[in-house]
Amino acid sequence: MIDPIALRSLVAVELHGSVGAAASALDYTPSAVSQQIKRLETQTGVRLLERQGRGVLLTEAGRTLSESARDLLAHMERLESRLHGASGETTGTVRLATFATAYRGIVVGAIGRLRDVAPGVVLRPDEIDPWDAVDAVAAGTHDLALVHNWEPLPLAIPDHLEVRDLGRDRADVLVHEDHPLAGRDGIGVGDVLDEAWASVAPGSICHQWLQKMYADVGRAPRIAHVALEFATHVALVAQAEAIALVPRLGRGPLPAGVVAVPIVDPVSERTISLVWRRTMTDSPALAATVAALAAEGVRDLS
Repeated sequence: MIDPIALRSLVAVELHGSVGAAASALDYTPSAVSQQIKRLETQTGVRLLERQGRGVLLTEAGRTLSESARDLLAHMERLESRLHGASGETTGTVRLATFATAYRGIVVGAIGRLRDVAPGVVLRPDEIDPWDAVDAVAAGTHDLALVHNWEPLPLAIPDHLEVRDLGRDRADVLVHEDHPLAGRDGIGVGDVLDEAWASVAPGSICHQWLQKMYADVGRAPRIAHVALEFATHVALVAQAEAIALVPRLGRGPLPAGVVAVPIVDPVSERTISLVWRRTMTDSPALAATVAALAAEGVRDLS
């Protein structure tokens, strides 16, 4: 009989493009994933993977098996969720993909809530960019994703996923207290055309939003510093080295010398949402986790 755990490993390899990346997503060792794939090849009598540079590709047989495996795993997951729902047991591990500011602003508090109301649920967060987080949930390597979407930049959600919007988060332009804009009640992109910015890395949603702001006026932002953490952006503003566009969620108190000025043209606002596979909707553990995250989100989201 074909092992469903090995099937999930095959699906993960197809999604992530390598045994190592699949192992990381599944929290296995690479050798364990390799052994599972080899066991599948023995059970099916066909070759499932082939080398491609430093990664691997699925053979035609591998792609056929992976496609069928996704349907089979979805049916098994739906059945398991219904059984847990019928038993009323709120236990299990929920694998959560989340972005950094939500980790600080929502997830940490939700862990405490779950400890009080559903101690049998273990929440295992991983910090993952929203696009990749949606893919991880769609492929089954994570159960739930906490994502953000800057309008009008679309975040595509596959049809087999459910979405619950928790609220909206605003971003402000942070400037040094001696900056000419520090005393303003609101600013537009026209006020910051020639400013030096601190930004997250290219390719991220927040970086794309900053680019989109400037594209609307036919310019490009002058990015002086690139840093992954917003805390670094705040530190750069405190030294008057740059200005920064920083969301309110998870931001915490600003240090002395840093002033937050709302940007109103365009309004910098993002929707915060939870995404999960429809097959897990009946899972009590998932429902408890969604409720805890939503309760924490109410505090900081509009």
